[in-house]
Amino acid sequence: MSNIFRGRITGQDGADSQGELRYPFYIKVPIILIGLYLLFYIAWLLQDVIVPFAFAGLLAILLNPVFNFFVKRKVNKIVAIVLTILLAVLVLAIVLFFLSAQIAQFGEMLPQLEKKSLSLFHDLQEWLTSQFGISTERQMSMAKDAMNGGKAYIGKTLDTLVGMLTFFVLIPLYIFLLLLYKPLILNFIYEVFEEDNEEQVAEILQETKSAVQSYIVGLLIETLIIAALNSGALLLLGVKYAVLLGVIGAILNLIPYIGGIVAIGLPVLMSLITGDNFTTPLLIVAAYTLIQFADNNIIVPRVVSSKVSINALISILIVLLGGNLWGVSGMFLSIPLVAVLKIIFDRIDGLKPWGKLLGDKMPEDEPKEAAS
Repeated sequence: MSNIFRGRITGQDGADSQGELRYPFYIKVPIILIGLYLLFYIAWLLQDVIVPFAFAGLLAILLNPVFNFFVKRKVNKIVAIVLTILLAVLVLAIVLFFLSAQIAQFGEMLPQLEKKSLSLFHDLQEWLTSQFGISTERQMSMAKDAMNGGKAYIGKTLDTLVGMLTFFVLIPLYIFLLLLYKPLILNFIYEVFEEDNEEQVAEILQETKSAVQSYIVGLLIETLIIAALNSGALLLLGVKYAVLLGVIGAILNLIPYIGGIVAIGLPVLMSLITGDNFTTPLLIVAAYTLIQFADNNIIVPRVVSSKVSINALISILIVLLGGNLWGVSGMFLSIPLVAVLKIIFDRIDGLKPWGKLLGDKMPEDEPKEAAS
């Protein structure tokens, strides 16, 4: 264990400096691939347990300063945890109360939206018939096929909604237990490694906590700014439920690259259903594109001041992989989890190349083989 943060030197005979036999490359790679496959398979099987626990872990790190604030003022530990969770719930309740009026209005408008949607669908049928010669019967057959294909997706969506209700029970419980047993967990982590590595372990834990806190706080501030910009743009364009759609768009924006595209589609669809022209949808696309540009080039660099930066290629890949593994939850969790991995990789000699691959810092000198 004393060499856990130190790469081993391998001699010509295939043994390292301590005389331990090293397996050849063609044996190590299949073992690693099988191990990764089993790891992700188990993560997929246990997602109902792992996903809420991962969210609770991130939120517990975020709420830790609030918990420490109460503890430093001689508040009982259990009472301090309860007060911390209640404050978080209160903030969420205020946001939901703020949006409740628009949600209620949206429910009242559903019959009108349904009527308008049917009218647009009829116009689309006539346009497809006149422009492409697709008969109405053929269009209905294609629509039925699409609906049959979408049943599985609807089922997954319902499962997600049920899972969200479970989250509201499990996550506060997990947060309570993580904050309660924080000394026990930290003591376990320190005791896993030898005393020689205690300073490096402490550095990793401190940097991980700092990076996660700054990342999540930055995302919350970014979300508030984007919600205000989205809502303001939609209000100026006269789109109904502007605040609700603006907030939903800001939340979707938390999913890197992919969420921003979906966020544009919602108000465009609403304007098509409730409006009578195509000018407003085009203006919405232009406004959201401008907001996205400002978000990527001004807001994120200045506000989401995470100490760990993941390059765009890895971000896209990890978001897509997270989506395939755990759905929408995986998309939200992918970036902070990879950020934590990068912190660990950067502190272990044998894993530093992987940390550099995840980061966005370009090497000063391009390798000669690539340059030629």
